[in-house]
Amino acid sequence: MLAITRRNAIKDQLMERKSVTITDLAQKLNVTKETIRRDLRLMEEHGELIRTHGGAYILDGVQNDIDINMRQVIKTQEKTTIAEKCSALIQPGDSIFLDGSTTCWFVAQRLLGQNLTVLTNSLQIATILSQSPSIQLISIGGRFAPSNLCFIGDNTCRALSNYFVDKAFLSCRSISRTHGITDISEDYAAIHRLVVERSNKSYLVVDNSKLDNTSFAYTCPLTSVDAVICDAPWSEPWQEYFRAHNIAFY
Repeated sequence: MLAITRRNAIKDQLMERKSVTITDLAQKLNVTKETIRRDLRLMEEHGELIRTHGGAYILDGVQNDIDINMRQVIKTQEKTTIAEKCSALIQPGDSIFLDGSTTCWFVAQRLLGQNLTVLTNSLQIATILSQSPSIQLISIGGRFAPSNLCFIGDNTCRALSNYFVDKAFLSCRSISRTHGITDISEDYAAIHRLVVERSNKSYLVVDNSKLDNTSFAYTCPLTSVDAVICDAPWSEPWQEYFRAHNIAFY
């Protein structure tokens, strides 16, 4: 297979799936992993994708749902920074909600040993926190979403409606000063709308790549949340927006 043909095939896979692994591409295209690595390096230099350990991804598309295995290993430093900011806001005795985002996985890892009640629809977070006897863990079920290792759907929302929490930490796919908070599907948007309504304080956690973008499903206006937490310093336009709408920012 010619190199240009192979790279076009990689582009097609990325457009369809939004993320790819080196192993999978090597098998599909019947070439070595090193050949795929060279292709991905060249394509990244041309701005066609973003490489990560073991593969690559793109951010295009309002319904871009990057596979969970890929999201676990991308932007880990950014998520660590956000988790540090979140953990500083959590006090002993709090009841909190953590959603199924990989950013909240990083938050959960900082809570082990604390005296908290944690409500979550994330299978991974429930697994992490099950190691801590000081945490009262409430796992919310529903329809399992294997691409995100969490539970979604009407049954999840019905179960969540039985609870109120002191603080909710939730992520999303995009935020915009014009279009508010948006996500990849109505299932995730519905859970986040409900959680915002049933928390005394809601914290939106986003890395800088999610700013000034719009995704498929509308969740709620940014003014619905109490604070927004990001890994990077906020630009002046964002700071002005937050101050004008009485939204805390970290």
